[in-house]
Amino acid sequence: MSLSDFFSPVSPDKFTPKQGFYTSQLGLKAGFFTDKFPDLEDKQYDIAIFGVQDDRAAVNNEGCALAPDYFRSQFYGLNEGPFTSRIIDLGNIRAGASISDTYVAVKTVVAELIKLDILPVIIGGGQDLTYAQYLAYEHLEQKVDLVVVDSKFDLDEEDQEGLTAKSDTYLNKILLHQPNYLFNFSNIGYQTYFVNQDSLKVMSKLYFDAHRLGEFASDITLTEPIIRNASMISFDIGAIRSSDAGANANASPNGFYGEQACAISRYAGMSDKLTSIGFYEFNPAFDQNGQTAMLLAQMVWYFVDGYYNRKKDFPLSPKSQYLIYRASLNDGSAEMLFVKSKKSDRWWMQVPYPAGISKNERYHLVPCRYDDYTTAVNGEMPDLWWRTFQKLL
Repeated sequence: MSLSDFFSPVSPDKFTPKQGFYTSQLGLKAGFFTDKFPDLEDKQYDIAIFGVQDDRAAVNNEGCALAPDYFRSQFYGLNEGPFTSRIIDLGNIRAGASISDTYVAVKTVVAELIKLDILPVIIGGGQDLTYAQYLAYEHLEQKVDLVVVDSKFDLDEEDQEGLTAKSDTYLNKILLHQPNYLFNFSNIGYQTYFVNQDSLKVMSKLYFDAHRLGEFASDITLTEPIIRNASMISFDIGAIRSSDAGANANASPNGFYGEQACAISRYAGMSDKLTSIGFYEFNPAFDQNGQTAMLLAQMVWYFVDGYYNRKKDFPLSPKSQYLIYRASLNDGSAEMLFVKSKKSDRWWMQVPYPAGISKNERYHLVPCRYDDYTTAVNGEMPDLWWRTFQKLL
């Protein structure tokens, strides 16, 4: 089966201004699937954008299936940045006969694009599509570090069987799916009054990372090491405050500011490890003056900008480009190693594999902050080190 079987083509006339695009705008820089499906194997493209027109599992947000075309009307009017973009817009995946048919389509497309070294940018649709995005990695037999930007966990403690795949419970499906390829889950921006305390206990028990919105209020750069560790990202537009992105039936007065959402998206693009990203739950039915469509377009623009500013500095090759720092715990029980890139000044922490766990590698590298290093220098074990070691057991 060809990938073209999953897509309905783009209609550029729907989002092309009357006077046409300027030569500097993305509308003239990107490629589009209009009549003939593009050859994706000829190495012309780095990023593939496609929409998913399915909102059947979007709880209390019917209408977000219309998001992709409203996004296009704003995105392609933006000017190309200080980079040469190689973007292909593949059109839209229509809703299948059943929701599971849509999942199969998304899973297959994402997996095939990753195999071709093309990074998929998904414009949903409900956030339950994160589950289909995740299934692509099972297809590739790759371990997954999942980062979700959301004001909630989308985890239902009462749904122990993981039978539902709704936008507010899809995480159950991911956690209970077999075979399990999930190595780590991180939530960025949860708001405590939206979160069941039992869910927080589950996160702690599984050594997953949950970060409250307030942690980033004064410094959005704290999201960067979390994002740098992601294989895939799911961004719920509802995580942005309603004054900046009101086009979501579940929008809340509190959340990230628009410029913070753009910074998060840029960090995502810069992550050498990231191979797919989805932006979900934008509902044009609630969009005033196209404000949220424009913000989403700018977020994707910043993602593309980040992608073309990747540092390609994942340690340790060549070793001459990195500095090694050592720290010992107060009780002398362990020595901890940290790695700093000379190119980007970014930090990683070496967490050793327990004896007999890995035959090929002696340690696992996890992105960290300078603060983690200073904690270790003061003789204390960083929480990130301990959680990572427990997941390696």
